[in-house]
Amino acid sequence: MSSFTAQHPAGLLKKQMKSRRLFYTDQHALELPEGHKFPVGKYRMLRDLLEGEGQFTFEPAPLADASTIALAHDPDYVEQFLNGSLPAAAMRRIGLPWSEAMVRRALASVGGTLSAARDALDYGWGGTLSGGTHHAFRAAGAGFCVFNDVAVAIQSMRKDRLVRRVAVVDLDVHQGDGTAEIFADDPDIFTLSLHGQSNFPFRKQISSMDVALPDKTEDAEYLRQLEQALPQALAFQPDIIFYQSGVDPLYSDVLGRLSLTFEGLKERDRQVMQAARDLGIPLVLTAGGGYSRPIELSVQAHANTYRTAAEVFPLE
Repeated sequence: MSSFTAQHPAGLLKKQMKSRRLFYTDQHALELPEGHKFPVGKYRMLRDLLEGEGQFTFEPAPLADASTIALAHDPDYVEQFLNGSLPAAAMRRIGLPWSEAMVRRALASVGGTLSAARDALDYGWGGTLSGGTHHAFRAAGAGFCVFNDVAVAIQSMRKDRLVRRVAVVDLDVHQGDGTAEIFADDPDIFTLSLHGQSNFPFRKQISSMDVALPDKTEDAEYLRQLEQALPQALAFQPDIIFYQSGVDPLYSDVLGRLSLTFEGLKERDRQVMQAARDLGIPLVLTAGGGYSRPIELSVQAHANTYRTAAEVFPLE
């Protein structure tokens, strides 16, 4: 007999949301070398843009604690990162210089997703302006990702017996390799990754379902592939969906190599969100990547994702 005691099975009427709350981490500013590829400024730009439109309220993401992070990560790795003793090679793999601000930001990135997940269970959806750090493996970080916020949130919710079956819909242009590795042998987690086949990471992991797209893929083909893949994640009958909504498939993204338009990305987001809403499955929205030049194009694409969420999940 199962010990699962979910308080929020799919389709259960949620509490009434008074306002649309988003969690942010940009208060933890990173000082990066000039010309660094990580667009740290976009997070504050995104919050400022959305704040000016008045559809959301904003709260600073709380800092996750080490014991919660260790539900998905090797405790030694967690401790070494927190105290600054990771080997230089491990930090190079992450691609960001260690600092106290980086520690706080990594903890807040996880904390924001944990908070958004609880909102999703209560109200049908929840969002964070960061997160989606899907290149973090169980015992190592990579690709600007220290801790895998989605994996930690999943393990935390399972520990509290709030959910059992979970789907991760990862539409960042880069494969969700860390998430795939963490849940490789877990029958209760479905990982879907729709990504560029010739892009980073160059050594792919095996997700529950991988859809690898050639360079220069445009809207019509991308959406056709999504329309075929998404029903398989939904057929898994998850208790919650984590949506990694990276906007790096945008035509202007210097790390993307695909050719989606703003309209194509908005339709992508709408398909995922509307499917979750129609089936009564709570959805957690995380930001993921975006590296356009100028960066304002990525900011606009991210903003469109949250605007779409406001349309699909209206205040009752």
